[in-house]
Amino acid sequence: SGDLDVRLGFSLCMEEQDFLRKRKKYVAAALKKILNLEEDLKEHEARQYMVAITTTGGGTRSLTAMYGSLLGLQKLNLLDCISYIGGLSGTTWTMANLYEDANWSQKYLEDAIKEARKQVTKSKICCFSLDCLKYYYNDLMERTKEGHNTSFIDLWGLVIESMLHDKKDEHRLSDQRQAVDNGQNPLPIYVAINLKSNYSAQAFREWLEFTPYEVGFLKYGASIRAEHFGSEFFMGRMVKKLSETRICYMQGMWSSIFSIDVMYVWSLAADSEDFWCRWTRDRVNDIAEEPFLSMNPYEVDTCLFTPSSVLSSALRDVLTGRPTIAQYPNFIRGFQLHNKYLESEGFSTWKGTSRSQSCALIVVIKNIYVSDTVIDSFPNKLMETADSELSLVDTGFFINTSYPPLLRSKREVDVILHLNYSGGSQTLPLDQIAKYFLDQGIPFPKIEISEEDRENLKECYVFEDAESPQAPTVLFFPLVNDTFKKYKAPGVERSPEEMAGGKVDVSSILSPFTTREVCFSEENFDKLVRLTDYNVLNNEKLIIQALRLAVARRKQRNY
Repeated sequence: SGDLDVRLGFSLCMEEQDFLRKRKKYVAAALKKILNLEEDLKEHEARQYMVAITTTGGGTRSLTAMYGSLLGLQKLNLLDCISYIGGLSGTTWTMANLYEDANWSQKYLEDAIKEARKQVTKSKICCFSLDCLKYYYNDLMERTKEGHNTSFIDLWGLVIESMLHDKKDEHRLSDQRQAVDNGQNPLPIYVAINLKSNYSAQAFREWLEFTPYEVGFLKYGASIRAEHFGSEFFMGRMVKKLSETRICYMQGMWSSIFSIDVMYVWSLAADSEDFWCRWTRDRVNDIAEEPFLSMNPYEVDTCLFTPSSVLSSALRDVLTGRPTIAQYPNFIRGFQLHNKYLESEGFSTWKGTSRSQSCALIVVIKNIYVSDTVIDSFPNKLMETADSELSLVDTGFFINTSYPPLLRSKREVDVILHLNYSGGSQTLPLDQIAKYFLDQGIPFPKIEISEEDRENLKECYVFEDAESPQAPTVLFFPLVNDTFKKYKAPGVERSPEEMAGGKVDVSSILSPFTTREVCFSEENFDKLVRLTDYNVLNNEKLIIQALRLAVARRKQRNY
């Protein structure tokens, strides 16, 4: 595929391999310091210890909580041990903000948190002012003229931009290369899923990963350069180059599950529109904390309606397609799919085991990823997908997780820090992804949490599979307020006057951190950051123990 514009194969791209070579210097120095190793790690050893962060979505709650978790890791000198950070939905807002700074993890995070605090606590009504609506309309019109599809998700992306910035954000995904080209920060991996019309996310989905270097299908082993995402391809060649999409539009796609809440916010902004408010309340169920797991994005129509005005009508005319789906040109369009995949020489499944069937691109022979969908058992139907546009949505429509790219065998991740920020059940995303990996035959530790613990979760759990050296060790950090109620820092009890600082409600229906909330008070923002910071700091021993075990397991595996 040397002369193609689509890279075919399941190896890591050359830029990522180069990143890992540079990152290992940071990892080796950090591990030596943290684990009190007597000798320097050899260069080839440093490359082998792969630690990653995976996150879950949760809107502004996850954006805020992630800052606290990263701050805690930074205080423990653990950020330099991390090679990958996986994000989806609301955590992509945090990541995109951080990666505007080429050296963010090498600086004290308090400054970045201070800016996030300013944006999270400001009123969001201004995002629907007349000036903003004019800006949205003009930017969408310009995007249309450039040749891009425009959808409600693009409008949502512009709203995110207004919520998190004071001015237009010109950053693109490929701009984040400056933050990783010297190995100075972990490599960010953003996740979305591709759907097929008339099928729910449970019946058909294909994982896509987005890094500053490439955008690619996990299943097909087909990738394009990040700056070419949105351009048109046919049979592996770019036939129409379009300008690279701004990061806010990507954030709209990555967090499309929350676009429904645009309706809610807009109804508040247009409180004089009695009909609009009544229409909204009649048609939108009270959004629970886990409303989307079984939702079919193709059935969500309500977001296309906006408060009645001339400008709103004009905006609506610019928007096309389904309200929760972002459509982009399919970069594997024109490729044939192999009907007789079982006869393909060298065919193998993702991680070498399979409980389902798949078909493969005819131009790809080795290391084919196993299908994770029922429809893939019928190649003639799957072939239709290659000729259509991508229909990309928030992975929360399937499972609220960013795990899958980290489990690519070529990345060889040893330890995963699972930072959980979901609403409702804190264990649900972990339970679901564990079952998914089991069904797929992908090595992953068994998740065993007692019923008693599920009722009253601790701050951190460690899961490992001693019988499967390929399975990563998982450290699970649910979003809970446990010992923080009585301790303001690890081992430092609160005085009677300080007890109010430990009252952080992250679980009740009256919590100020529900998924629907797009604006926090300064006090609540600070409390959530302090809580997630503390939960990491208070479990330093468990983290160090897991890292030490990973080093030992890796050495044992090599001998």
